[in-house]
Amino acid sequence: MIRNVAVFCASTSGTNIAYLAAAEELGRALAIRKIGVIYGGSNVGLMRAVAEAALTADGKVVGVIPEVLVDLEVAHHGITELHITSTMHTRKALMGEKADAFIALPGGFGTFEELFEVLAWHTLKIHAKPILLLNINGFYDKLLSFLDHCVAEGMLKQRSRELLLVANTVEDALAQLVPSVAI
Repeated sequence: MIRNVAVFCASTSGTNIAYLAAAEELGRALAIRKIGVIYGGSNVGLMRAVAEAALTADGKVVGVIPEVLVDLEVAHHGITELHITSTMHTRKALMGEKADAFIALPGGFGTFEELFEVLAWHTLKIHAKPILLLNINGFYDKLLSFLDHCVAEGMLKQRSRELLLVANTVEDALAQLVPSVAI
């Protein structure tokens, strides 16, 4: 049963308004289903959009942020819970512990790193939680092609590649993760 979803996403909004709209839709959709949002605890970009949309829909939002980012004044102090960690490593471990599934929206290095870490954890049997890439407007098409290339080159096992679920819409994402609850 999925009670909490970790959402990995950018601390910026990007240049395409579809990314912001998807972040808001995801936050709202999770809250409506009484699924808590676990995220990076920031008050900027897509992270803020997910958190604010969930809060507006009476959802539970748990932020996990390292001290270095609190010091840069980007922590969101208006969420349900805010956990401050000493390092990025402890941040990711706590997010992974609290989440029952993972969704990655568009993002940059931090989002990629979080996504690939939970994928690596899954292949090492550290967890067996679903991992989904929300491929808004084809944002991740080239990454998905690269992963297929890695399989073709024998650097990634097909069964490991198949761990990464892919959806192009929030509706499809939630249908894959929570199939018994329709949007």
